[in-house]
Amino acid sequence: MANHKSALKRIRSNEKKRVLNRYQHKTTRNAIKALRLATDKSDASAKLSAVISMIDKLAKKNIIHDNKAANLKSKLTKHVSKL
Repeated sequence: MANHKSALKRIRSNEKKRVLNRYQHKTTRNAIKALRLATDKSDASAKLSAVISMIDKLAKKNIIHDNKAANLKSKLTKHVSKL
């Protein structure tokens, strides 16, 4: 166990960040699944803008890599345009 005050604080803050990052990542993955299952084009295009915003936020916070975000957005946009 850490002995320094700063190390103890770091442990607490890292745990808070980890939990928040997991929540945001899981929420985004669920939104992506819902978008892929959508069959109505107007419904899917409405969901697409929200999902792209979520993906951009994850990439900005380095929860996912920028290239992964770009690949996801590209694939989802192609999927919606095929509907």
